[in-house]
Amino acid sequence: MTIFVLMCFDKKNALSERMAVREAHLAYIGEHLDRVKLAGPLLDEAGEMAGSLILYEADSLAEVQAFSDADPYKSAGVFERVEISAMKITRGALA
Repeated sequence: MTIFVLMCFDKKNALSERMAVREAHLAYIGEHLDRVKLAGPLLDEAGEMAGSLILYEADSLAEVQAFSDADPYKSAGVFERVEISAMKITRGALA
């Protein structure tokens, strides 16, 4: 299995849309805790939520893409873009 980093950037002025689907997003993440190793919001300069960072363990990029595509934030159009990259952990550890 490989760890993938999802960097999800909200479109401009999307905070109200984000908040409208936040509970659905959190429930979705909760359904995938066997694969989600770390998740949380990215913050802007004012400390407001402006995106998401997710570390996801998967066998393939296609699996991660399917997970990303089904995220309620993405379905609701909150994200301007999502960047996905495989990573190799060389320091620290995920439980």
